[in-house]
Amino acid sequence: MQQGYAAVLCVLAVLGLEAAAPGECELTRLLQDKLQYEMRLQYMKHYFPIDYTVQVQYEEVLRPSNITRLRNGTVSEAALRYLWFHVSSQAVLRIREVLPEKHPSWKYTQELCQLFDALGEEYSKYRQADVEAVVADLVKLIHSAGAESRSKAVRPKALLDNCLKVMRMLYGVPC
Repeated sequence: MQQGYAAVLCVLAVLGLEAAAPGECELTRLLQDKLQYEMRLQYMKHYFPIDYTVQVQYEEVLRPSNITRLRNGTVSEAALRYLWFHVSSQAVLRIREVLPEKHPSWKYTQELCQLFDALGEEYSKYRQADVEAVVADLVKLIHSAGAESRSKAVRPKALLDNCLKVMRMLYGVPC
């Protein structure tokens, strides 16, 4: 069984893809279950006022086109997953900041935060020095408090839609 696993890793290495850790795969499967369309629609659209938006930094909106552009710039898959984690967890925190505890979406966002916290433990072994400079700079920007001048209004559901689309792009093959 381990020889088969080693063979898969070799094939992925040849293809230039870095395998995701088994813990990452399991957590992303749980996240995918939580981010089903019906749940995103109910908790992030129906339970919010019409056209409600959340203020996020420009860098906190990660779309599939951004990932494609970074891939073409030869950013590693591991670094892209690291970036996705930071952007998506920050987006969930931004949504949660605007919710009172009695809001119907509070428990849902709390469960998402717990899954991202668990995923954060998987990524705790990464250091910004280990990833490409482009990704490290983006992560620094996302976590800097003074970058509010580059903010934009985004619907909560759109943030989670992007989170799921990018997650499927990054974890579809290795998991």
